[in-house]
Amino acid sequence: MNATYTHPTIVTVTNRFWVIDTDSGTELTDLHKEPGYSGRVEYLGDEPNHISLSDVNKSDEHVYCFRIVGDKGGYTGHPGVVLNVTDLQVIIPAEVTEGESVVLTCKTTCSLTDPTFIWYKNRHDLTTNSTESNKLHLQRVSSEDAGSYNCAVRGSEHLPSPAEYLSVRYSPKKLSVSISPSGEIVEGSSATLTCSSDANPPATCEWYKETKLVRKVPTYTIANVSSEDSGEYKCKCRNKVGHQYSSRLTLNVLSPSHGVSMSISISSNILEGSSVTLTCGSDANPPVETYKWFKEKQSSPVGSGQSYRALQNVQYYCKVLNKLGSVRSATVSITINDGFVIVYVAVGLGLFGLGALLSTLLWLRWNRQKKKADEGDHQNIGLSAKDDTYAALDPAGRKSDDVYHTLAISHPGSPGDTSTSSDY
Repeated sequence: MNATYTHPTIVTVTNRFWVIDTDSGTELTDLHKEPGYSGRVEYLGDEPNHISLSDVNKSDEHVYCFRIVGDKGGYTGHPGVVLNVTDLQVIIPAEVTEGESVVLTCKTTCSLTDPTFIWYKNRHDLTTNSTESNKLHLQRVSSEDAGSYNCAVRGSEHLPSPAEYLSVRYSPKKLSVSISPSGEIVEGSSATLTCSSDANPPATCEWYKETKLVRKVPTYTIANVSSEDSGEYKCKCRNKVGHQYSSRLTLNVLSPSHGVSMSISISSNILEGSSVTLTCGSDANPPVETYKWFKEKQSSPVGSGQSYRALQNVQYYCKVLNKLGSVRSATVSITINDGFVIVYVAVGLGLFGLGALLSTLLWLRWNRQKKKADEGDHQNIGLSAKDDTYAALDPAGRKSDDVYHTLAISHPGSPGDTSTSSDY
């Protein structure tokens, strides 16, 4: 902006500067000191009447006047310089959903003749989208189309419009699931399942075990894992656009055995002094590596392997071992006396009566089976699952640290004969 001026010779000029002309009657301020103008006003030459204003924007539209201050007062030149600022603006829809079509408009107040518009995304020239129209058409937008867009007129590329952000809404995608710690998870420790997704607007995530919802959080921490927590988990993320399931994540909890089951196999010819075979089983994870057999009150093992041929009237128990530790069974003693099969189970305290009752039931069942065998009905010796008297004794709900062992009588000659078992 440039101004020329003259003044009477009787006036001594003390200051000269540019002002914004206002009708408010307030004191006129040097443009250098106006808020927002500092650093943008520059004198051209030695005289302050010739200045440049950089980084012009729409808010700079004013009438600018040159003012002289002297010993006789101040004088402001009129009508001044009228500054009209034209601009470019990108008009973007407020909300766009993935799959829809959208039109971006480059709006200008300039009077242009056959302009060519250039579009930019994230400051990169979209050369293929240069068009004589001021509209940019995006067909079937995706999340990849989200970003900052601005436009310019060919020949004035150095004066682009302010950038506007195109936000594209889309359902959750790229779901990522993980488990921590990533290595072996031992019973009693903690495990954290984490789920994340790419979504707009942000998604809420929840965890399922198989098909059952277990927690409505993206990060699911199990403070004290047990073998019951083992299984397949998946994450579901949703927003108002849609939802998505993650791939399955397997949680494998390693644990020592929760119980040791023992079965007793008796030969078909039950005679006094006969030996019996004891078999030990376990549900340990990882599987049992070693089975060892002990006589009660002896620290050294008397045998190894899952089965052990035991003598009568001796108390035995088995101990199973995997890399997490060992667990022992109850102590069992078998006596065969004149057709009586007597099983002594030493579990906890004060259970002698329970053992005696079991012995009586076994004797009754043995007599029944023996009678049938004598009549030519050669059936296996053992307890039938249909025997209501025995089945009623199943103490599945018992609460005792030691009451978790399984006893069964089986006949080795007929594998198909399923013996009844009860938990004690």
